Amino acid sequence: FKYGSGTGSNFSFLRGEGEKLSGGGRSSGLMSFLKIGDRAAGAIKSGGTTRRAAKMVIVDADHPDIEEFIDWKVNEEQKVASLVTGSKIVKKHLEAIMKACINCEGQDDDCFDPAINTALKREIKLAKKDGVPENYIYRVIQFARQGYTSMSFKTYDTDWDSDAYLTVSGQNSNNSVSLKDDFLRAVEEDADWHLTARKDGKVLKTLKARDLWEKIGYAAWASADPGLHFNTTMNDWHTCAAAGAIRASNPCSEYMFLDDTACNLASINLLPYRNADGTIDISAYEHTVRLWTMVLEISVMMAQFPSKEIAKLSYEYRTLGLGYANIGGLLMTSGIPYDSDEGRAICAALTAIMTGTAYATSAEMAAELGAFPDYDRNAQNMLRVMRNHRRAA
Repeated sequence: FKYGSGTGSNFSFLRGEGEKLSGGGRSSGLMSFLKIGDRAAGAIKSGGTTRRAAKMVIVDADHPDIEEFIDWKVNEEQKVASLVTGSKIVKKHLEAIMKACINCEGQDDDCFDPAINTALKREIKLAKKDGVPENYIYRVIQFARQGYTSMSFKTYDTDWDSDAYLTVSGQNSNNSVSLKDDFLRAVEEDADWHLTARKDGKVLKTLKARDLWEKIGYAAWASADPGLHFNTTMNDWHTCAAAGAIRASNPCSEYMFLDDTACNLASINLLPYRNADGTIDISAYEHTVRLWTMVLEISVMMAQFPSKEIAKLSYEYRTLGLGYANIGGLLMTSGIPYDSDEGRAICAALTAIMTGTAYATSAEMAAELGAFPDYDRNAQNMLRVMRNHRRAA
């Protein structure tokens, strides 16, 4: 995409590992497909005049492979730690063994015989104690016997773009677990939680909901993933529920809607609306919101979409994505802490004004141009969401 994008997919329809296939045999499982997608995303690098879409992977909490999915990045991070630490330990010992060989004053092959060269014997013992593979130990001795005074051994670091991270999987997406309220209630009540087959709903494994919750928490602490999708709440605020459920979002999660849809995003920089006395020019802000709601509506006809189905549904539902940026800059310029009641109140007020103004502008455009094609079927859902806003206010 020329100007950047993000895509989210829920892979929960894929069978778990070991589930029967209709044509015979058993499924290789969810993770085998996710790893293929991860490698593909890693191979398609951003550069030039285009960039690869950011990628969100979502899996439902009752999927048979959910535990492996949760642990995915934890295990891969541990592999990186092992590569970084292990490579440096091995190099240190190989250099010490080489030094013991070449600094020896023995005759002929005596320097390469640990039974005679006590320094070499000591270094071999230390290397084995730290788990250095024996083939590398004896390889460096052979190098020294041939007259070499050094041996190349690459070490790794924890830079996010380093070779260490390039060798492990799971580094090309944000991962999230989709939870419904029934799971959260099971956590509260310390109840059982069932992992179910994808085709017939048969219970394949039962575990404590709190154990799965603990696993999610630990994984997020250890590797920053997975995030959470509160699916019940997402669908409580779904304006087009008659057309299907919300199952996924883009990586930043500001766009949640039907499968195979997309929207163009625009962000309003808040800082220019701050007056010299610290107040906010609400009139100008509302005007900008109104203007950009219309611009985004027009952009539906101008956008490029990755598939025919996404283009068709985006045209029919005319989804728009308007937000704001630089709330941190606005608060800091005003001397207001980011994490404060006052800061949150300003953020809430600006969000409410944007939402209300955009809704009103959308209604005005619909009065002139007509509502989107599937409005009648979803009119009550839209009113339900408006009532949600009223109750939340």
